[in-house]
Amino acid sequence: MNDIDPATKPSGTGCVECLASNGWWFHLRRCAKCGHIGCCDSSPSQHASAHFKTTGHRVIASYEPGEDWFYDYETDDYVQGVELAPPRWHPDDQPVPGPHGRVPRDWQKKLRQ
Repeated sequence: MNDIDPATKPSGTGCVECLASNGWWFHLRRCAKCGHIGCCDSSPSQHASAHFKTTGHRVIASYEPGEDWFYDYETDDYVQGVELAPPRWHPDDQPVPGPHGRVPRDWQKKLRQ
């Protein structure tokens, strides 16, 4: 699939935009094309979906430890992935939701459905 570049490394350990804006996330997603790390659609800011809308990079992979699924925004379905350049997931000691110190006490009420 042309929408996955297995050699591209992730952009960091957390959502690029949330880290830059003092935000927080629920789960993280990795762009399978360029490595951009964004927050999931349940997160308040939905940066992974926004990345797809601005770049057209349609395939993401879960960036959560132990999860190995890939998802195609264009077809709205899971797709077969490949081995991606390490690290495959955010650090095990990184809290979910995260990052540490930014998650509000009532975070469950702030999740999107």
